Amino acid sequence: MFRIGCHISASGGYLAMGKRIDALGGNTFAFFTRNPRGGAAKEIDQADVDAFAAFCKEKDIDRIVAHAPYTLNPCAEKEYVRQFALTTFADDLRRMEYTPGQYYNFHPGSHVGQGLEVGIEKIADVLNQVLFPEMTTTVLLETMAGKGSEVGGRFDQLRAIMDRVTLSDKLGVCLDTCHVWDAGYDVVNDLDGVLTAFDKAVGLDRLKAVHLNNSKNPLGSPKDRHAKLTEGLLPLEAIGRIVTHPVLEKLPFILETPNDEAGYAAEIALVRQLHG
Repeated sequence: MFRIGCHISASGGYLAMGKRIDALGGNTFAFFTRNPRGGAAKEIDQADVDAFAAFCKEKDIDRIVAHAPYTLNPCAEKEYVRQFALTTFADDLRRMEYTPGQYYNFHPGSHVGQGLEVGIEKIADVLNQVLFPEMTTTVLLETMAGKGSEVGGRFDQLRAIMDRVTLSDKLGVCLDTCHVWDAGYDVVNDLDGVLTAFDKAVGLDRLKAVHLNNSKNPLGSPKDRHAKLTEGLLPLEAIGRIVTHPVLEKLPFILETPNDEAGYAAEIALVRQLHG
């Protein structure tokens, strides 16, 4: 089954999100577990979750990709920022078990001058504290553009984190097409080469989701500026090759392009056309 969707507002609860993505023509979606800038999350209503599960069964929605708040930085230098990451991560993973077997995506973080090795160690330390054997959620490290002191701009950095995590079987990767392009991985002219490099560094079995975005920047410009699918520097033919690639096409594709709901509906229809 080909899965395409977008980031949608979590307002109204799970059933409302399911109905919203269905109205847009999608069959998967991403949502923030709480305000993208942090803060407390609303309590989960079990009746809403049950209604959502029934709706998903009816509409063939079998995969959702929750997103951690942007302010979550497990490798921050300031201890109170790391503590926020730890408590938020733990709370979100508890909440994810209301919708078992799904994905929780996060940005690995920025080491803010402490050095890459320190950043990797700190991220792994937080993961070792929050992952637990009984969890059904797969935590996804997102590929990053490598701007500033970001960790995760290179595939081997993601592998280095995983190698330090005891329950590494609970981890996967979300590949962001804008981020990897900005980081210097040429998904336009050498998609097979990029996937081979990923397989060598991390393993294609770890690749669980794709953030499908265009980029406003040239290859290797580590700036992380998303563009609409038809307006960036990745040609539409390259987007088509990504969504039809045999390694990728069975993964959930999540649009994070700068759009309103009408724009997302149009892009979802476009991607379906590209997939054929």
